[in-house]
This record gives sequence, structure tokens and C-alpha cells, in this order.
Amino acid sequence: MISKLNVLTRHLWLDASDTARAIPPDLLERLAQRVAASERRHTGEIRICVESSLPVSYLWRLGRNTPLRVLIRERAMTMFGKLRVWDTEHNNGILIYLLLAEHAIEIVADRSVARHVSPDQWQAMVARMANAFRERRYEDGLTQALEECSALLMQHFALPLEAGLAPANSNELPDTPALQ
Repeated sequence: MISKLNVLTRHLWLDASDTARAIPPDLLERLAQRVAASERRHTGEIRICVESSLPVSYLWRLGRNTPLRVLIRERAMTMFGKLRVWDTEHNNGILIYLLLAEHAIEIVADRSVARHVSPDQWQAMVARMANAFRERRYEDGLTQALEECSALLMQHFALPLEAGLAPANSNELPDTPALQ
């Protein structure tokens, strides 16, 4: 009961201003530049979403045989759809989702990427980043997540180089992280 109360308090206390403080405009710009640079090397699309807390509609389900971890994953999946990451031409979009209230990260990959990367690989990637988020080093953690996702997309969806020229790649999704 006390644990649930702590979770509720944490989520109800945080709001969009906390997200803006954690990801200030200069960091937002650096992350957008890193996403853009990454996407020039492969056909995949990467979105970053940082949310202060879970909506109340999710929190109501807490403790009703629904663990917090499951709610966080469900929210990441919802944002994957809301941000249209699933709607890329090659079905190779990746969402990097950070929930500040829990210092939790989720990575959601579209079906083309999921064919190449096992759930265990994603979990290992998330585990490597966990310390940075627990220590509130959001830039370090998000940069590491972006670099690791980019490496996977390069491995499986690299743009072919023709005659030394960089090929054109349509940018289907915004590069700037979504702050909620």
C-alpha cells in the first residue's frame, strides 16, 4: 500500500515543467541533431519521447494485478502509435521512451527491426543505460540509446553508397524529441 502511494505521489507531482527542466532547449537541439545525423546513414526512423509521468488513466490500473513495469511498457507502446513511429515506409522505426518519474527507459521497435533484434538484445541495451537515468544523466543515457539504436539500424538498414555520394533519405518523422 505504501509503495503504491509512493508511486502515485511521484507521478502526480511531476508535470511537463519537470520534463522541460530535465531536457532543456539546448539538449533538445543536440538530440535532434544526433537523430538527424543518424538517419542520414540508414533508412530507419528514430523518435525520442520523454514523459514526466504516467497519465492518471494508467495509474488507476496500478496494483490491480498490473505491475508498474507493464504499465510503463504499455505507455511506450501507446506513444509509439501516437507519434506514428509504426507508420514508416520500411516499418523500421524505433521509439526511445524515457519516463522521468521512474527513471525508466523502454525501446519499442517496428516489425522490420524486430525481425533482426531479439527482445533479449533490447533488454540488454536498456540495462546498460539504466544507471545514467537513475543518476539523472539524461543526455548521457539518451545519447547512448540513440547510438546503440543507430548501430543496429546501420547493421540491418544501411543506406547504400553510390559513387561516393551520400544517398537521399526521406525524413518521415520529426527529429526533435517529443516532450510530454
